[in-house]
Amino acid sequence: MRIADIALAVALCATTTTLIGCDNATADAGTSATAKGATGNSKTRTVAVSPSDIATVHVGSLSDGVPITGLLRPLESVDVHARIDGDLTGVFVREGQHVAKGQLLAQFESVTQQSSAASARAGQAAAKADLSQAEWNFKQSGDLFHAGAISEADYRASQQAVDAARARLAAATATVDAANIVERDTRVVAPMTAVVDKKLVDMGEHLSSGTPMFTLVRSQTLELAATVPERRAAAIKLGQKVSFSAQGLDFNGKVARVSPTIDPNTRAITVYVDVDNSTGALKANSLATGDVIASTVNGALLVPTTALHQTADSGKTYVYRANTGRIEQVYITLGIVNDQAGLAQVLSGLTTGDKVMVGNLGIMSPGTEIQIIGGDRAPGKP
Repeated sequence: MRIADIALAVALCATTTTLIGCDNATADAGTSATAKGATGNSKTRTVAVSPSDIATVHVGSLSDGVPITGLLRPLESVDVHARIDGDLTGVFVREGQHVAKGQLLAQFESVTQQSSAASARAGQAAAKADLSQAEWNFKQSGDLFHAGAISEADYRASQQAVDAARARLAAATATVDAANIVERDTRVVAPMTAVVDKKLVDMGEHLSSGTPMFTLVRSQTLELAATVPERRAAAIKLGQKVSFSAQGLDFNGKVARVSPTIDPNTRAITVYVDVDNSTGALKANSLATGDVIASTVNGALLVPTTALHQTADSGKTYVYRANTGRIEQVYITLGIVNDQAGLAQVLSGLTTGDKVMVGNLGIMSPGTEIQIIGGDRAPGKP
């Protein structure tokens, strides 16, 4: 019995030792796994990019442009109104049609006006005949008066008859002129060579004097009116070149006029730009966006504006450089920034040939490795 108790005690001790050893082994295994995990997390972050996400700093020319936006309006626009009351017997043009100066646009009923004009011309002819007769009588009276055959009163009466006849002829001539104007106004003609922008009437309508009928525009030259902030007003000069885009096309113009005063409400000046449109490629009232070229810098170190970033606290400008395949945060100093061209002049911080990251690539940080998708290696890697 004594021997059995000793054997049992020995067996229990061996079991306890085994369990403790297993626990220690498990703990050692967990510690080793944690260490390995920590070692794996310490690896450098790699970001995959495309070749279009990398730009090369280069030397070129850059214009200092003052941005402008406005509508391209016709330099000349004329509204044609009815000059008389009457019924339209014909309308001969439509919108978009080219017309020459003096071309017939519409016709009013003109029977009454023609009759009035004919009557006025007949009255004028009668007045001319009366004047001719009065002048002959005056001449004869003069001869008789000097011969002593008639009195001075009769002589003066013949002279007054001439004056009266001349007055009647002048009145008749004025009546003819007025009748001719009314008759002429039954024919509505183009006041200039232009394009019909609006046709507001149709045949058969009765119109009152002053009713709008047509709008004509001359679009060989268009005018862009745009505002420029007061702080950039001094940079605007007559004759400066203007580069702009409208209707998806690029065009050039020049500063033709500049407002002499600053608007007290907007604190801006108005700039008027003449644009040659002899080809008719531009449509009036198109929205145009561009720059007044204030100056041009040659041999400038250029970087895309999409590569520029600013710190949140101080507003300093920096770029992500990737010459060696790892991201570097490099602070730079800028000169001219042309948003229209998408380029900025670098005064310090970069050199020709530097590779910079462009676009929105998410969260970047110094030391991040880049791998070009479609490329064999990152920039700077052998």
